[in-house]
Amino acid sequence: MAKTQLGARVDEDVAELARKRAADLGLSIGDYLARLVQDDASGLRTRGVDAAARFLAEHQTIFDEAEDAQQMHRGARAA
Repeated sequence: MAKTQLGARVDEDVAELARKRAADLGLSIGDYLARLVQDDASGLRTRGVDAAARFLAEHQTIFDEAEDAQQMHRGARAA
């Protein structure tokens, strides 16, 4: 497949984050960006975010209870 060079200006912190994330995944910046675009265009990212939101909504009570218990435990130690 032929490749085309693109140029884009982004904030330095975004560029650094992209470099680090690409390295974490063992990808070049170009391959990492291509993957992001393909995931976005295919709807994969949206489906993933939607699934995460549904999971949190369904289990929010459990997370709230765990957080409350942790705060009570911290309060008991401070007293």
